Amino acid sequence: MAMQAHEIESLIKDALPDAQVTIDDLAGDGDHYAARVVSASFKGRSRVQQHQMIYDALRGRMGDSLHALALQTSAPDD
Repeated sequence: MAMQAHEIESLIKDALPDAQVTIDDLAGDGDHYAARVVSASFKGRSRVQQHQMIYDALRGRMGDSLHALALQTSAPDD
């Protein structure tokens, strides 16, 4: 079952309450998304660590109800 953009945003904001999140449905199928996430929680962390924080926020849905998610992450003013 595909995820809705608002569900992805909600999960990310639950884990990172200060996050500014923009979600785009790339294929219109609810299965392929791009997300831009800006959060102070990313400060001092590598890009890999930032992405891992997002995957953790999605609580195992990557590869299951969410097939593909292209990520852009940054701390404010990066």
